[in-house]
Amino acid sequence: MSEQPTILLVDDDEDFLLQQKLYLTNAGYNVIAAEGRKEAQAAADENDIDCAVIDLMMEETDAGFILAHHLKKNLPDLPVIMVTAVTSETGLNFDSIATGEKKWIKADAVLAKPIRFEQLNSEIKRLLA
Repeated sequence: MSEQPTILLVDDDEDFLLQQKLYLTNAGYNVIAAEGRKEAQAAADENDIDCAVIDLMMEETDAGFILAHHLKKNLPDLPVIMVTAVTSETGLNFDSIATGEKKWIKADAVLAKPIRFEQLNSEIKRLLA
């Protein structure tokens, strides 16, 4: 891992993407931002990344799951944080810490939107330690 970890930040919400990119950059991270699954997959394939922060529902409702699977298949040790508004939008609640769910979610942490930057930064630091 380099001195400044590189974070792949993926979300189709431009405001969320811009805000989190600014926070992460100011916290000392290199940030590669992508607005969707295909763009993120290409960025991950072309760059050395230390952690991925991905939205669940993007161009397709399962795009985050597909991206997480792709990332873990190609970079099994890459920490993946999934951020999602699915609980507030659908009422479904899941937590990737549960053993059964961790097998198919392919994320090391799941954070519900809206998230505070401190919460995200804390998870990134925990997973990079």
